[in-house]
Amino acid sequence: MTLLFGFAPFLLFAILSRLSADLALWLAFASAFVVTIRDFVESPSLRLLDGVSLALFGILALWRGFVAPELSLSAVRTIVDVGLCLAILVSLIRRRPFSLPYANRDSKGHHWPMPVFLRVNQMISLVWCLTFAVMALADGAVTFLSASFYLGIAVNVVALCFAITFTLRYPMLAAERQAR
Repeated sequence: MTLLFGFAPFLLFAILSRLSADLALWLAFASAFVVTIRDFVESPSLRLLDGVSLALFGILALWRGFVAPELSLSAVRTIVDVGLCLAILVSLIRRRPFSLPYANRDSKGHHWPMPVFLRVNQMISLVWCLTFAVMALADGAVTFLSASFYLGIAVNVVALCFAITFTLRYPMLAAERQAR
């Protein structure tokens, strides 16, 4: 569940971007800052998702606010999706899934053996990587191919719902398989 909290800036951006891209970017940046500082005070280390969200939303808020105010919402969404997808992909290539720092190896009284724990986190990270890739393709189609904005939103919502559901359910399924 703490992993989903790490996505709070992105989810805030996704929800508020329909009102105002600038407002959504600045509030996502503020949210990323709060999440990063809160976690950093508890443990002086920076999680990949927190650092990427902080940098991505901060740079995009400044860029769209002062350099390229004409940058469309769908272009901003595409950049955010690609940025998060690439960060997660790098974590998978390095064999340090981005979800690892959020995971608790001893959750709900079930102690995970390290290989199983790593496999579960690799799978969750892979699903999020693919989710952001699908979202980037949908938002890119809206930006560059003049696809329907509402189709892009629908694809984003379905992809996010799938990733969230998978993140919440897959560890329990893996624990059940491990118990057998």
